Amino acid sequence: MIISTTEKIPGKEIVEILGIARGSTVRARNIGRDIFAGLKNIVGGEISEYTKLQAQSREQALQRMINDAQNLNADAIVNVRFSTSMIMQGASEILAYGTAVRIR
Repeated sequence: MIISTTEKIPGKEIVEILGIARGSTVRARNIGRDIFAGLKNIVGGEISEYTKLQAQSREQALQRMINDAQNLNADAIVNVRFSTSMIMQGASEILAYGTAVRIR
């Protein structure tokens, strides 16, 4: 599966647009990470636990988008974007989406 943030793939021709491929995940913080993050907030610096949580969330949303595109029989996904939104205090959604296409 070719994944691209651009609308075209160099050297390839888009022959069919299959629709929107999307994948999302909703994650919540946990008390262990919150305690450590509170301590980090006092001394400053990167809160690596949240960085890891966000990276895992992005990867899961991306994989779910790829699975959605495969269900559409796509060869590639173009114009891939990520979006995040707060669902409730302490929980957010990460959404990956793009256009599922067939290429030649």
